[in-house]
Amino acid sequence: MKNLTKKQWVQHVQDAAQRLRGQANKTPVMCSRTLNEIVGAEVFLKCENFQRAGAFKFRGAFNAMSRLTENQRKKGIITHSSGNHAQAVALVGRLLGIQTTVVMPFDAPLIKRDATKAYGATIVEYDPEDTTRERISEDLRDARGFTLIPPYDHEDIVAGQGTAALELFEDINDLAMLMVPCGGGGLLSGCAIAAKGVNPNCHVIGIEPELADDATKSFHTKTLHTVTNPPTIADGTRTPSLGKITFPLVLEYVDDMKTVSEEAIIEAVRFLFYRMKLVVEPSGALGAAALLSGAVQPKGRVGIIISGGNIDGATMKTILES
Repeated sequence: MKNLTKKQWVQHVQDAAQRLRGQANKTPVMCSRTLNEIVGAEVFLKCENFQRAGAFKFRGAFNAMSRLTENQRKKGIITHSSGNHAQAVALVGRLLGIQTTVVMPFDAPLIKRDATKAYGATIVEYDPEDTTRERISEDLRDARGFTLIPPYDHEDIVAGQGTAALELFEDINDLAMLMVPCGGGGLLSGCAIAAKGVNPNCHVIGIEPELADDATKSFHTKTLHTVTNPPTIADGTRTPSLGKITFPLVLEYVDDMKTVSEEAIIEAVRFLFYRMKLVVEPSGALGAAALLSGAVQPKGRVGIIISGGNIDGATMKTILES
């Protein structure tokens, strides 16, 4: 991987925005007077739960897959994901006429597995206790000649995800703080690059569950940490670690990392549902959880990336009744 300068990374995100024009939804920015009063700041939610396939992942998947060569498209692509990236890759594959294969854990949320299959992907299930999704993906890539499009550790994925923040700054250009959920770091690093490209003084904070705090530990120690199958309700953040690309980017462009409890995540999902009428999956509610729980003290105008809304009925029922 070549080392890109800040200027090159910012240009990479801007180029991705051009490719996504007319393909990705320009998702709404929503506000709540009640939320503002509770946290004592103006808060702007970038609602990627209204993105195609229900999450920000469409941005990176389309940016990466649209750049494949004709030969790569003919051979097909493979990826591994617990859900949102899987759906995005499958949808983009259908749009671009590319056969997709997705490695998914057998216990992935049903709504995400069903949607991935409905978009036309071939699903390969595995047991996380027996092997890793990365190993299966690499074995199938080598055996069948697929191109691997990983969920976060890929330059084009990072740049595509960064377009979410770029759009937010187009609407609200004087944000003092931006909070972004963090799993493998693709969304966080891309959004941090975009934010710093528009406003170098914007304070970018990545938010993780306490039970899946590998990126937070990695950020503060400057040493890569890993977790194995963390039991957090925020299934989109169960990645074992930041990647070879995303870890250095998080260190360079992100200002801080904070964690939130499972209780705070659940309360944020409830708040967004009842007060703002938004259906948000636990991973997508991390920024709101950080504000509502006091894990982050807001300064100035605050932007939050709501990363997705793909939550199954049973989980939402449990959250709303708890």
